[in-house]
Amino acid sequence: MLACCCGIAACSLCCKCCPKVKQSTSTRFMYALYFILVTIICCVMMSTTVANEMKTHIPFYKQMCKGIQAGEMCEKLVGYSAVYKVCFGMACFFFLFFLFTIKINNSRSCRAYIHNGFWLIKLIVLAAMCSGAFFIPDQDTFLNAWRYVGATGGFLFIAIQLILLVEFAHKWNKNWTAGANHKQVWNGLLALVTLILYSIAVAALVLMALFYTRPEGCVYNKVLIGVNGGLCLFVSLVAISPCVQNRQPHSGLLQSGVISCYVMYLTFSALSSKPPETILDENNRNITICVPEFSQGLHRDENLVTGLGTTILFGCILYSCLTSTTRASSEALRGIYTTAETEVARCCFCCAPDGDADAEEHVEKRGGQTVVYDEKKGTVYSYAYFHFVFFLASLYVMMTVTHWFHYESAQIEKFFTGTWSIFWIKMVSCWVCVCLYLWTLIAPLCCPTREFSV
Repeated sequence: MLACCCGIAACSLCCKCCPKVKQSTSTRFMYALYFILVTIICCVMMSTTVANEMKTHIPFYKQMCKGIQAGEMCEKLVGYSAVYKVCFGMACFFFLFFLFTIKINNSRSCRAYIHNGFWLIKLIVLAAMCSGAFFIPDQDTFLNAWRYVGATGGFLFIAIQLILLVEFAHKWNKNWTAGANHKQVWNGLLALVTLILYSIAVAALVLMALFYTRPEGCVYNKVLIGVNGGLCLFVSLVAISPCVQNRQPHSGLLQSGVISCYVMYLTFSALSSKPPETILDENNRNITICVPEFSQGLHRDENLVTGLGTTILFGCILYSCLTSTTRASSEALRGIYTTAETEVARCCFCCAPDGDADAEEHVEKRGGQTVVYDEKKGTVYSYAYFHFVFFLASLYVMMTVTHWFHYESAQIEKFFTGTWSIFWIKMVSCWVCVCLYLWTLIAPLCCPTREFSV
């Protein structure tokens, strides 16, 4: 038990049938698990359904709330203010570890051992920090100030997500193009995946035009769908233009296909998050327009959008947190890309860990899952930057769950219902993503004296 709670192997007590795991991977997995746990708690706190069920089914609910001084009906433990406090504790937890792990280059140091182990103690500390935030004096001043900190950190995390998406697209194309130089099967895979991506993007564009527009009205929707569709076509043409191909032979339609699909997703999500438009029908009754009319028991498109959007949203958050600290992604955030000659083509290229050459150096079996100590010669990712990204992700989750600047009426059941702030955040994110990708294409033309390798 001590190996899991206090040792440096996060998963050493798993069953023997589990595949071997690297120490660097298991450590990041454990921090991600803490992050997911707190995120789930925040979602529960924003759920009126859960609150009502607890009132109904928990005996002595009112007495329990008074006993823990959470209000007569535990109102201090629900709502946006409770989420702000819990996320404040989680953000402080990761920020303190960011400061604690600055300039760690050797996994044998005392600070590295703390970073890679003591999981039970860390869980207790995290719980204490989240709970302690409820005892901060002058709650109104704290919540108002923390809201601006959260918005700033949330926007920074969105920027990191978009940069990593562009880096992911370039990494994918670069890796498979390197394989095409040796085996023609990679050319076939490139063509097939590119065709699938563009098929998805075109299908999404057509469906949004069908369901989110009508002959009269819906001006916003028509303009935005047309503009974003035109942007996807524009970046695709730029990617295969002769001037770009001369400077970047590895640029192609695969990257623009990935960007186009993401742009279509953001457009769909933004349109679904836009406040509904209403008009008077012939009987002088208000009717909602510019939204899909599904008849299979769905209330508008909320169930579809909430299920799809939540999955993609938290998938992107975890991908950003777990991959932004690898060597390749960290360099991409600084505008540095590795050359294609060093690539080895793989189907699961994005899951390939750093430090493979040293991975088998030290293997230990402690009666359970095999743990590979892949950091004996040095760290394979930036510990400090890893915690800083999770710090920003904590702020992003806080703002997202509480509907950004419409926090007072926020409910998790209406996670993707219409607010203008969420709508414009998604639309601007969409345009920033296109601009970032476009810059990676034209940067070598604008700065011919600099060396770019994408």
